[in-house]
Amino acid sequence: MNTSLQCINPLAPGANLAGYLQTVSAIPVLSAERERELAEDLYYNENLDAARQLVMSHLRFVAYIARSYRGYGLSEADLIQEGNVGLMKAVKRFDPERGVRLVSFAVHWIKAEIHEFILRNWRIVKMATTKAQRKLFFNLRSQKNRLGWLNKAEVEAVAGDLGVEECEVRNMEQRLAAHDESFDMPADAGEDDQRRNAPANYLADGRQDPAQLLEDADWRDNSSRQLRMLLEELDERSQDILSQRWLNEEKATLHELADKYGVSAERIRQLEQNAMKKLRAGIAV
Repeated sequence: MNTSLQCINPLAPGANLAGYLQTVSAIPVLSAERERELAEDLYYNENLDAARQLVMSHLRFVAYIARSYRGYGLSEADLIQEGNVGLMKAVKRFDPERGVRLVSFAVHWIKAEIHEFILRNWRIVKMATTKAQRKLFFNLRSQKNRLGWLNKAEVEAVAGDLGVEECEVRNMEQRLAAHDESFDMPADAGEDDQRRNAPANYLADGRQDPAQLLEDADWRDNSSRQLRMLLEELDERSQDILSQRWLNEEKATLHELADKYGVSAERIRQLEQNAMKKLRAGIAV
């Protein structure tokens, strides 16, 4: 084998994708008998060398599957590497007594890892979260017969084929047609550049400014502390009247306080006003 190819890690395509594909293509395919022997050795004896041989012999199959997902604009090397993770998971869980070839068992795990990678990286905003949305995401492109928007008949056909509601087909079509927008204005944007209208220029929320939040919190703390100090300078009766009239959850009436202190309601009102004047004068200083 070529010396440059010997240095390639079969489980990580890296930058030299062509060399990687050439390397995995040169790995012999296992016969059904040999595959079963290795699978049994791994399953019953936990032989890691058997697991390595099973994985290595199926890497070409992962590359073949990953090639079908190149239309999503992601690196083929990354797709292959994610598929290899799925292959290793499949080998770990493969039961030779199932009576099927490893390739048939592994295809689900390989595609599952590739699907997860695409959903995490194709767009900044998650494209699909429910099972129906995932099904639409990976099948809608192949169901569309033209580049334009689907008409009513096509929407009905897609919904029927995939077993989803028509509104879900429309929603996913709109998501697929949308594009990510940069939050910040590009560094090369000039003064007249239309891109100056970036979200960062109009989505700022001044209410959440850290400096303003800290200033407001300090003002509230200082005001509360000053109010407590001023209240403590009042006589006990005035403190009680203000507490009963303004601070308690259940407010007392002038007549209730008048009965409590044996004075008229008008006298209670005067005491309340005098106490409030002292508080206002102290806060204003």
